[in-house]
Amino acid sequence: MSVVGIIAEYNPFHSGHEFLLNQARLIAGKDPIIVLMSGNYVQRGEMAIMSKWSRAKAALQSGADLVLEMPFSTAVEPADLFALGSVSALKALGVENLVFGVENANLNFAYLGKKIAEIPPKSMQFKDYSQTYSTQYNQMVAREVGYEVNAPNAILGLAYAVANYNLGSPMNLNPINRIGVNHDDLLKRNGIVQSASAIRNLLLHDEDKSQLKNWLPKGEAKELASQERYPNWNILFAFLKYRIESSSISELQKIYQMSEGLEYKMKAEIHLAQDFTEFLRRIKSKRYTYSRLRRLCLYVLLNVTQEDMIASFNHESLTLLGFSKIGRQYLKEKRKELSAEIVSKIDKRNSKSGSIAIQVRVDRLFEQIMHVDQNFGQRPSEV
Repeated sequence: MSVVGIIAEYNPFHSGHEFLLNQARLIAGKDPIIVLMSGNYVQRGEMAIMSKWSRAKAALQSGADLVLEMPFSTAVEPADLFALGSVSALKALGVENLVFGVENANLNFAYLGKKIAEIPPKSMQFKDYSQTYSTQYNQMVAREVGYEVNAPNAILGLAYAVANYNLGSPMNLNPINRIGVNHDDLLKRNGIVQSASAIRNLLLHDEDKSQLKNWLPKGEAKELASQERYPNWNILFAFLKYRIESSSISELQKIYQMSEGLEYKMKAEIHLAQDFTEFLRRIKSKRYTYSRLRRLCLYVLLNVTQEDMIASFNHESLTLLGFSKIGRQYLKEKRKELSAEIVSKIDKRNSKSGSIAIQVRVDRLFEQIMHVDQNFGQRPSEV
């Protein structure tokens, strides 16, 4: 078989993602394309712009055969842990080919991943607190392998390559050149492909949603245009402010990834900040990236502790969000052979522990904002 895997956020799903699925189909042929997708919270520490069920359905209608939700404990992590958790899950799902979009598909990702994975651990013990960890990491990689990678998708692609090598290279790596705009480019109204960040920005700040149909599948564009609200940190800031001000220092110290006295800095600055952007600026230092701080704020907002994440790591399940006929047949034939635990229905029993327990809990806030149930009572989409 030539089972293809894609790691995605689809926040939202757009024509660039559709292009990647089309390229994946050339590799998969009649075999399934399996998408492992972030749920209602994404890697940079934000709430997704629309529900996981809607995003999964858009992917299925554009060629995906199985869409599964990656655990929160993988989805909201720095690139190396995000990649390791995702690649591990795809391996457990029987994926043989990993397809991902990058700025330069001519790079030998397998070779670079091997070189980076073999860098001695002592080279990664950074002591310069005047620079972020990610800056020092990228500089170290450039020194060790002789090639500097700064483009965001290439950095993530290298993280996939490193994870794949460390897991015994179970997958062939298939980088695909991105088309159209770059990852964080502003909206170009005459373009066929827009960045997801540009589309989110339009949803948040532009009353005219009529052009969405030019860049998104028709059904998804219509649903997005009719949404009452679009989750973002401006909406969530009041909840975050209450959480920090009502929590003790000892409670904040239990939050996942809280370190180096950041709990004191948060306590000191939250009451002075008028919005989330100002709050991030107040707690920012050269040591931490904004993405790192957004993730930490999300953990605080959702009261995600070190103990919660360990419990999730120890028992990870993948929620089935949707499938095609090819995907259903694949699960029917291979499910007993796969090492991944796949959950097709959330109930009181399977939501008591592990990754499903934290998934249900953090989704409660998304439900509060969007007024749509996200777990109990939901069924996978079929196309």
